Amino acid sequence: MKKQILSVSAAFALVLAGCGASTTKEEPVKNEETSPGEMEGMDHSSDGSIPEGIMEAENPTYPVGSEAIIETDHMEGMKGAAATIVGAFDTTAYSINYTPTDGGEKVMDHKWVVHEEIENPAPAPLEKGTEVTVLADHMEGMKGAKSEIESAEQTTVYMIDYESTTDGEEVKNHKWVVEDELSEQ
Repeated sequence: MKKQILSVSAAFALVLAGCGASTTKEEPVKNEETSPGEMEGMDHSSDGSIPEGIMEAENPTYPVGSEAIIETDHMEGMKGAAATIVGAFDTTAYSINYTPTDGGEKVMDHKWVVHEEIENPAPAPLEKGTEVTVLADHMEGMKGAKSEIESAEQTTVYMIDYESTTDGEEVKNHKWVVEDELSEQ
């Protein structure tokens, strides 16, 4: 009886240890482009909806259906992954600083929110320091957040599908990567 209790206790301890050691797809990536905690609550996949008014790119470097290599690490498992292009749009992409509406810590230099994901924006590009309200919901607490433009880039943005290089998770309709964050396969 004593051995059975010890065996059950040991098995239970292993299960608990395994749960505590696991990481999720939402673990932040710390590099020069992100701040601690920036990627917590990031929704890798989306339903594929596009913001009203965004224009499809007429001649994108990476056409819809083509493949490219992701050269950025907005989140763990992204850099080096093969991406399939599912959308290409010409717009202004912004890096923003914002405080989440759910009371989380301020997020610095979040990449990317497009011009069409800003509430009632002035004509593009918006200047650094411009205060805006974000309509995008890429992360928990982002939609409706008061934000400040950190930088603006007139570019083609891509919606992509890819498989995470760390956990094999399939990510569908990820928004957004900009053209210089991709390279040819």
